[in-house]
Amino acid sequence: MNTSGQTEMLAVRLYGPRDLRVDRLPVPAQPGAGEVLLQVTATSICGSDLHTYRDGRIGDTPLQGPLVLGHEFAGIVVQAAPDAHDGDDRPLSPGLRVAVDPAMPCFRCELCEKGHPNLCRRLHFCGLWPDDGSLRQLMLMPARSCFPLPEALSDADGALLEPLGIGLHAVDLGRVKVGDTVAILGAGPIGLMILQLVKLSGACPVLIADRFDWRLQLAKQLGADLTVDVARDDPISVLGRHTQARGADVVFEAAWADQSVGQAMELARLGGRVILVGIPSEDEFILPASPARRKGLTIKLARRMKHVYPRAIALAQRQQIKLRDLVSHVFPLDRSPEAFDLNARYAGGVVKIVIEYPR
Repeated sequence: MNTSGQTEMLAVRLYGPRDLRVDRLPVPAQPGAGEVLLQVTATSICGSDLHTYRDGRIGDTPLQGPLVLGHEFAGIVVQAAPDAHDGDDRPLSPGLRVAVDPAMPCFRCELCEKGHPNLCRRLHFCGLWPDDGSLRQLMLMPARSCFPLPEALSDADGALLEPLGIGLHAVDLGRVKVGDTVAILGAGPIGLMILQLVKLSGACPVLIADRFDWRLQLAKQLGADLTVDVARDDPISVLGRHTQARGADVVFEAAWADQSVGQAMELARLGGRVILVGIPSEDEFILPASPARRKGLTIKLARRMKHVYPRAIALAQRQQIKLRDLVSHVFPLDRSPEAFDLNARYAGGVVKIVIEYPR
């Protein structure tokens, strides 16, 4: 894409629940200190995008005006400020392909200084009001958010590094050990990333539950030992039969955080660990007190990720994690409304949708 003399670019903005429109916006200004101008090459649709798309809000953050969605993305550096260094403190230059961490912490507040930039008090995030995301051809980003992509990884791979990073952070919180029994509720992209990661960690058996049979079939291909269709069977009963009622050492809730939260508590063993990754539509979840209290569970909520892109890139480059197997559909940027509608309806065997951009 030649940006010389260009004054407008294609962008896709959300105006209200399910009201996604293809627009034309002014191209961004020149990159400032520590910034790069990116030509976006691929964006994948996340479940959190779907919350905002369907409800006009996510959690307690409502849409207050037209917003460019998208936070799982890759791009090409078009321009770089002289002091533009990537997430590993290496200089960035035009033409470099990069995967992008959508979080923009301040790196100066108490939580950032303590090594928790995902909990930054001043955190900005692509595609979350009021910050526009990646469903546009060009965008400015802090260079520190960018990580060069190896030639072996495609643009779509680069976009899927973000959900892989979410999975890595969740597994870090779960402290999975070799031989642990693991249960995963939700075989969407995050659940499937967690599945692959815990198998790499030596967990066995690993149970994964979902309501879509095509996702469970993919989970089997990716190494799940037990798959449960929640419309036909109860994951608590299935795991109980396979563990002599012991339960799972670690449970990951990676669905919609509705009744799955209660199921997670029931699936965990005495003294087990439960990691809640899913985002509830109604901004609340019901935690059944008795099983959580009597079992003495450790319950953690995953907040995005920390500095995991270098690990994610290495795993993908070595093909220890299969990213492309999750991509079920590819749409061009100007058909994003159709892509979101398909994803929100969970139609057509959808697992992960990637939006590709004109060059």
